[in-house]
Amino acid sequence: MHTFAAAIAPVIDAVHVDVHVESRKTFVPPAFTPGLLIDQRYTLPLRPLTRADLAVVYRYGVPDVTVHLQEGTLIEHPGGRLEASKEALDFIDTLYSHHSAATRRLWPDVKHLADLVGRVLDQALRDPGPALAVMAPPYEPIDEAGVLLFNRLAALRYHRADSHAAAWQAEGLSASAMAALEPGEQRERIERVTNERAAVPYETLSDSERAALLDGLLALVRQPAR
Repeated sequence: MHTFAAAIAPVIDAVHVDVHVESRKTFVPPAFTPGLLIDQRYTLPLRPLTRADLAVVYRYGVPDVTVHLQEGTLIEHPGGRLEASKEALDFIDTLYSHHSAATRRLWPDVKHLADLVGRVLDQALRDPGPALAVMAPPYEPIDEAGVLLFNRLAALRYHRADSHAAAWQAEGLSASAMAALEPGEQRERIERVTNERAAVPYETLSDSERAALLDGLLALVRQPAR
């Protein structure tokens, strides 16, 4: 199973990036700073965040929320709860419409893939790591297979991020030390343990379903322009 986790991770990343790139073709930047509102599009409409939550999600460099507070897109309440303002929520709704249009342009019917990823994500949430616990379940306001697949894949990436963090933490490394770690035996060991941990929720799928998921996502990856 660890080989499957290793194989599917870069495919998920590629599919995820493709939608972001495609949606930028029609995206008009708002008058304020989008910043982390883009990443947090599937958390803030559902639940408040804290600075501690952000530190867990952005292990390698926590974004500064000051600009969001100054521009009024985030509101910090006593106790440290960060909530999206109406302006931020309106922006997130607009962002979803761009993602909807982008996935319709990019992908054929992907309902089966969205359902498979939903099952994997549900399984991962049975025992979530700290980042996944913040980022999932994702906000799903648009009942379109493409948007569901995109956001479920985006959330599922945090399960692998938690798996990776657990692996390098077990080696006694900090985030900065991991970022600076050179190729070698220790990095290979960390990647192997990462894949072993990341594979666990995929066990909820049958062999044929895992193959269908990997092949289906591979078919969605756009070929580089020539």
